[in-house]
Amino acid sequence: MISSHAKDSFERIFRQAAQSRLTVDPNDVCDITPLARDDENVDSEGDVVVLTISSIEFRLILVLHFKEDSSTRDYYVREGSDASFQEVFLEVCNLCCGAMNQSLHEYFPDLGMSTPYVLHARSVTHLDQLKPAYLASHAVTINGTVQLSATVCVCAYAPIDFVANVSAAQETGGELEFF
Repeated sequence: MISSHAKDSFERIFRQAAQSRLTVDPNDVCDITPLARDDENVDSEGDVVVLTISSIEFRLILVLHFKEDSSTRDYYVREGSDASFQEVFLEVCNLCCGAMNQSLHEYFPDLGMSTPYVLHARSVTHLDQLKPAYLASHAVTINGTVQLSATVCVCAYAPIDFVANVSAAQETGGELEFF
């Protein structure tokens, strides 16, 4: 129910959002590579941050896998900060999903976005039960040291066909949208 153009658009929207919002500094290097569904890098240990974007036509689930190791913690939580890793990382994940939401809003005007929540990584193995029309996992490496992975799952409730224009970087801050 999702055209190849739409699948490609979801992919490009995710990549742009990850590269612009999962990094702390715009000069940081964010490499994104596809993962096979059975790849050991899609870890079922630890925790994941889950966010959703919902419309009448689809539900997009963004799952960000992380390990709170020293390189990841040091990257996101700056020295002298009173915030915990989880507080900072949840906000970063929220900004990433918000950027996706903003890009999708041009094509789907009635969108809602959840707040981020943390689940055990084993929950990702159940995404197939949702019968997604699009499911893709990616390894995300920032500056060669921070290792994350992301899964984008889209469940379609109607035919979806659009071509997203994500060539120009969206230069916006962390605005809040109220519904």
